[in-house]
Amino acid sequence: MSVPTETASALYTPTSFRHAGIAGLGMCVPAQVVTNDEIAKRVETTDEWIATRTGIRERRVTTPEEASSDLALVACRQALEDAKIAPEELDLVLCATATGDYVWPATACILQDALGAKKAGAFDLSAACSGFCYGLATAAGFIQSGMMRNILVVGVDTLTKHLNWEDRTTCILFGDGAGAAVLTPCSNEEGILSSVLRADGGGLEAVWLPAGGTRTPITPNVLESRTNCMKMQGKDVYRFAVEVVPSIIQEVLDRACLKPSDIDLLVMHQANIRILQSAAERFGISMDKVAVNVDRYGNTSAASVPLALRECADEKRLHRGDIVVTVGFGAGLTWGANVIRWNRDY
Repeated sequence: MSVPTETASALYTPTSFRHAGIAGLGMCVPAQVVTNDEIAKRVETTDEWIATRTGIRERRVTTPEEASSDLALVACRQALEDAKIAPEELDLVLCATATGDYVWPATACILQDALGAKKAGAFDLSAACSGFCYGLATAAGFIQSGMMRNILVVGVDTLTKHLNWEDRTTCILFGDGAGAAVLTPCSNEEGILSSVLRADGGGLEAVWLPAGGTRTPITPNVLESRTNCMKMQGKDVYRFAVEVVPSIIQEVLDRACLKPSDIDLLVMHQANIRILQSAAERFGISMDKVAVNVDRYGNTSAASVPLALRECADEKRLHRGDIVVTVGFGAGLTWGANVIRWNRDY
């Protein structure tokens, strides 16, 4: 296991500013595959209709017995092994999720215990599909300040548990999954160079879960009306994404003093292939430099960016010195982006 070389006083002082880099990646998706043809047996649609409009061919769906923490735990262990970091060395477990095992306590606490991260704090971060990008920015701040050294960030969602499988506007889009990253200090020339986080609560009802919280608790009427299932205004969300994604990419690049032509890999939230293509076209980026897995997993919310990162690592698409831009957008409304100068080879 890795052995810290600095003294304790050097590790945790506000003046010891340093960047945070991704030292390890992990992922997990359920075994159960649900194809477009299978969904077409439930609602009026076809494989061609779904694929043409979204790029999705299939998605992974949890069984009734599987919870978000089950997927997250596998991804976390893989990320720790990849980083060669022991659970006991973690200072924080940060779980980005909108579908925790329970309303409370935090799913991060379940993971902290299961991992044996005895010295770590733990909390959940709720920013829906932007959650992992928000998590990277949060973890980088802790490390840059000198307050913490090793942080595990996991994005996990099992949104299929919140779907009405008779609602064609939502049931065709989502899948379940988890992706994790271990962040550790690195040189100031590498790691997370900049982050931008944004929100617009005025778009609350564009995509949301109307009932189940303290505003509208679960009642027999709620269950009968299925207002405890996801509701989405698809066209509004699409317009929102097409507008904010290019803007935040440009802003986060400007903060890092970089240009779109500097991007080696663009890892965006996997919501719709047309959104990915639109952003690439806007900046003149070849689709060869864009991570795409929406065809196999659908929209996995907070898991989509780390899932794509891990797959890019497995495909040898991540190299030390590469400029990687991550982008998330979704319910809240929220959106966020990070610029990373990759600090290890795969």
